[in-house]
Amino acid sequence: MHSSKTTEPSPDAPVRADVPARDVADGRPPASGTDRPPSVFDVIIAGCGPTGAMLAAELRLHGVRVLVLERETEPAAFVRVVGLHIRSIELMAMRGLLDRVLAHGRKRPAAGFFAAIGTSVPPGLDSAHAYLLGIPQPVLVRLLEAHAVALGAQVRHGRAVVDFAQDDEGVTVDSADGERLRARYLVGCDGGRSTVRERLGVGFPGEPSRSETLVGEMEASAPPEEIAAKVAEIRETDRRFSVMPMGGVYRVVIPAAGVRDRAEPTTLDDFRRELRAVAGTDFGVHTPRLLSRFGDATRLAESYRVGRILLAGDAAHIHPPTGGQGVNLGVQDAVNLGWKLAARVRGWAPETLLDTYQAERRPVAEDVLDNTRAQMQLHSGEPGARALRRLLTELMDFDEVNRHLIEKITAIAVRYDFGPGPDLLGRRMRDVDVRHGRLYDLLHGGRGLLLDRTARLTAGGWSDRVDHLADPTADLDVPCVLLRPDGHVAWIGDDQRDLDDHLARWFGAPAG
Repeated sequence: MHSSKTTEPSPDAPVRADVPARDVADGRPPASGTDRPPSVFDVIIAGCGPTGAMLAAELRLHGVRVLVLERETEPAAFVRVVGLHIRSIELMAMRGLLDRVLAHGRKRPAAGFFAAIGTSVPPGLDSAHAYLLGIPQPVLVRLLEAHAVALGAQVRHGRAVVDFAQDDEGVTVDSADGERLRARYLVGCDGGRSTVRERLGVGFPGEPSRSETLVGEMEASAPPEEIAAKVAEIRETDRRFSVMPMGGVYRVVIPAAGVRDRAEPTTLDDFRRELRAVAGTDFGVHTPRLLSRFGDATRLAESYRVGRILLAGDAAHIHPPTGGQGVNLGVQDAVNLGWKLAARVRGWAPETLLDTYQAERRPVAEDVLDNTRAQMQLHSGEPGARALRRLLTELMDFDEVNRHLIEKITAIAVRYDFGPGPDLLGRRMRDVDVRHGRLYDLLHGGRGLLLDRTARLTAGGWSDRVDHLADPTADLDVPCVLLRPDGHVAWIGDDQRDLDDHLARWFGAPAG
């Protein structure tokens, strides 16, 4: 069964549990479930990876009733280290999570991301958090899930979404155990093979995998100096190859000879075979911690929203992991979507607010897909690609080029199109000094913020949604800024009437 777009009623209308939801395209009832009334939520999220867990927490900041259904019953058996880039680290700081994340991560310089071309950190990166944070993905998921649960989200493991149907009042969801659930909205955060996207019928065009890379963590019995010398020799012509010491084991990255069925498990013998083919030795690898592989498929969902059903994270976009942008892109999707969807549920969202999720985030994903395509080409051992890599390496010696590519990869260069205005409009606000602390400390609750150096303005009838700090000492080059809950600058100026217009644009009608 699939679902197509419906006309939304008033968001204040209750979601009726007794509605026998039918697919609006063909009128059929859901294929599974029972006759008992379904459990009712505001939002059901399919998938409790970093994107789903972060989205659940964002919704709970606004009192939205959230249920997360996660297919897996246990955390992943392997430990894959992911890198949180500058913008994602800023988001952790904005929600009061940074100290918890830092306790489990390892800081690295914010450089060398683009196609693994070694560079230094350029001066003047516009962030108080200009570093990379390496953290095991299962640990990150556990921290974000615990945060969401502490805020009141429900998470059920071993419960996959298998079917759904939307109507004018909500979405009926069937889980794998036969339970029927009801919500105002459903969000698919269920990965690159998203059931929600496939059942919804949203196209996922792009390029299939044409090559594969094995990634593993394992011990090796060969002498370290022998491994290092061989790796240096091979990387002269193949930058995808790496055998790097890391915490008592080696992280092995090696191009595979072909593309295999993803359902087939990756084995230690696969690594031994490919190592011998490329290096002439398998380095005596043994005792693996992680065995996995990834392809270079690159795909982007044609739509992020169909009626009351939305997509985020890998369900909306997939790409090779070069540059380490995947988890970051999904977390940033979640923070962009969370407050907007909550506003729709709570009843104050302007009519077009939810549409800005796709309008803002899909172009960002398009840019990530393009830069990963470019990076994959630069990893090739072909003469032309090697020549291009040498040229780009020379260009990255210029601070402006180096900074441009780092800001692109780390997402601090993202600027949403909010119309004409100063360059800061539409960009995220850095964590500046304000009276009695830092700006991001004021954004923990996920509300808007009016940062007012004139001390003459007011949030007025929007004070239930927007905080106000009158602070002539704030480290700003402009009189005042209005920040959205995701930290992006929605308005710059000093005129109350103009401010009121923009408050209405982003935060709906004033109360009272």
